Amino acid sequence: QVQLVESGGGLVQAGGSLRLSCAASGRTFSSYAMGWFRQPPGKEREFVAAISWSGTRNNYADSVKGRFTISRDNAKNTVYLQMNSLKPEDTAVYYCAATTSALWSVRSSYNYWGRGTQVTVSS
Repeated sequence: QVQLVESGGGLVQAGGSLRLSCAASGRTFSSYAMGWFRQPPGKEREFVAAISWSGTRNNYADSVKGRFTISRDNAKNTVYLQMNSLKPEDTAVYYCAATTSALWSVRSSYNYWGRGTQVTVSS
């Protein structure tokens, strides 16, 4: 079992930055690849970024490439999402999730989910 708790969301102006954190419980955190998804108002949940268990590989949605950076600290059981140059269309509830699958961008591949943190970007 892995429990995930996101934090760091908030209200920011366009062009600003936020850093999301996802704290995981359980001693097997380093066994999982970790992903970030987001759900904009009235839309489906979508893939944002993912990182391998070792932190050496990552993948990003085209919409966030060059602006967002995913990282992890296995000693702290935490994964991060640094978000720069935020846009109003980044407004969403952001979720972190854990997976043992190689299909990182597929929502159904993830075994565990956090409850999400709201990010609102004003224009």
